[in-house]
Amino acid sequence: MVPRLHRVQQHRSGVPGIEAMTLYSNHSFPRHSHDQFGIGIMTSGAQRSWSVVGQVESEAGDVIMLNPGEMHDGMPAGQVARGWRILYLDPDLVAREIADEETGGELIVRPVARDPQLATHVVRLFAQVERREPDCLATEESLLCCLMLVSRRHRVGGPSAAIASPPVLKAKQRLDAAPEVPTTLAELAALSGVSRFQLLRGFAREVGTTPHAYLIQLRVRLVRRLLAAGRSPADAALLAGFADQSHMTRAFVRQFGITPGRYRAGIA
Repeated sequence: MVPRLHRVQQHRSGVPGIEAMTLYSNHSFPRHSHDQFGIGIMTSGAQRSWSVVGQVESEAGDVIMLNPGEMHDGMPAGQVARGWRILYLDPDLVAREIADEETGGELIVRPVARDPQLATHVVRLFAQVERREPDCLATEESLLCCLMLVSRRHRVGGPSAAIASPPVLKAKQRLDAAPEVPTTLAELAALSGVSRFQLLRGFAREVGTTPHAYLIQLRVRLVRRLLAAGRSPADAALLAGFADQSHMTRAFVRQFGITPGRYRAGIA
């Protein structure tokens, strides 16, 4: 039995719209998604991930990226822990920053890039974000350089989470609209006009996870937003539809690798 190793730090960010996290762990993350764009650096070890372009691997020195709402997972390659430093960017911030850049449509990024120039700018941006009083000019330049290089070199054609079938789309829209409201597979199937079996099979194939797992992820993401807005973990658990705080905490740690309390303290 390999002992569990998990160290995570939520950094205080001096830049509105950007969160920073450092992680070193042999923990395997289940399939989940985030509300934000993510861009970071693998600092040690290697990781295997299921992503929008299939199975990928990343190793120390690689740039790792994720799209808002994109389903992905992550596990160490082998028995060795891996580490990364990552920045989470609000989609509205990204949209504003690239508004003047000809991007040719929605910005959808690849999960892994071996790009030393981009890696250098990511490291510089992380250093600025960590500062209590960031250098505004240096931060703006690093952010724009990152987004410019990503846009020009590491885009993926088409949407990251295209839903082809109307039944799955209807079920997903119901869950997206009110994740805090309980539902059943029968209710979702009736709304979608298919059987429970057809919906379960189609949802897992097209979204990458089951309706229940997707709902829990939505609730965890809602908890994260509530914590960032100043709510206590207990209040956030209730407002997001969890049965109790302990259930919420377990789900939060599985998805983000950090407890709700430590996350809230890190961004306060």
